[in-house]
Amino acid sequence: MEKHINIVAALQIGFSILGIIIGAVVFAILHFAGDISGDHEAQFILSIVANVLIIFFAVLSIPGIIAGIGLFKRKEWARILTLIISVLDLFNFPLGTAVGVYSIWALVQPETVEHFKK
Repeated sequence: MEKHINIVAALQIGFSILGIIIGAVVFAILHFAGDISGDHEAQFILSIVANVLIIFFAVLSIPGIIAGIGLFKRKEWARILTLIISVLDLFNFPLGTAVGVYSIWALVQPETVEHFKK
């Protein structure tokens, strides 16, 4: 199960970094679209939307990075946090669903639970 825990930790960190990258790309596109429009009002509104979205993506992604690091250090709170994040990932079809199912499966095994109690 040691190998599965490391895989889950890496998946959580990778999936969260992917979320931050997507947020940054959306941020850049919206700012670029506002600049292209040449309309001051459009620039202002798209700037606000871009800022809200990058904060939204960061708030959703940072717990996954923290949970992944905690899993690598074998912290019990990280296992619980990862289970919560994995349940939420189930709704992110198809990649999030796969990551969520695998993470839940790996982290609820009796061997894994015992591994974190050491």
